[in-house]
Amino acid sequence: KILVNAGPTYEMLDPVRFIGNFSSGKMGVAIAEVLSENGAEVHLVLGPNSVKPSVKKIQIYEVMSASNMQEECVALFPKMEAAILTAAVADYQPVHKSDTKIKKQQESFLLELVKTLDTLTSLSAMKKKGQVLAGFALETNNEIENAKTKLVSKGLDFIVLNSLADRDAGFGKDTNKITIIDPDGKTLVFETKPKKAVAAD
Repeated sequence: KILVNAGPTYEMLDPVRFIGNFSSGKMGVAIAEVLSENGAEVHLVLGPNSVKPSVKKIQIYEVMSASNMQEECVALFPKMEAAILTAAVADYQPVHKSDTKIKKQQESFLLELVKTLDTLTSLSAMKKKGQVLAGFALETNNEIENAKTKLVSKGLDFIVLNSLADRDAGFGKDTNKITIIDPDGKTLVFETKPKKAVAAD
């Protein structure tokens, strides 16, 4: 039984606008598919996107916001043997959400944000002996250093690094280039591949 999360989260400003990111969910969906094809019972918590698994037996939980993502993952994790968190979850959400569409009036508009709950940290605190917890790090600079810091701070069993500096890697692409890092600092560097092949790695 393996939990995977994937895709972006949308943090609503009003009924028609949100803060989001460019994640397509393709990498996480590919991982869910490969896990299922290899015999796992996969539970996929999926943020808003148009990419859905082709493997029908994957159980999908569709969510919108970081808080929705957090709630579903926290509820599922105790029953899982592993979790691989690939989702690009928002770090901040608006303090106030308008019930009606915000009208364009003043020249400038100040938006106050507050930190969202961190799903990886929450699951790490819950993790029992024998459970495996892995995360992803998408970086734009100091990639290895930042990934190693996240690996330690979140108490992960391994972390998968991909960089926006790498050609054919990152949001929306059908290919990716990853480096897997374990708690001892050992790194496995892979070539650019289709995301389904990356998922198998």
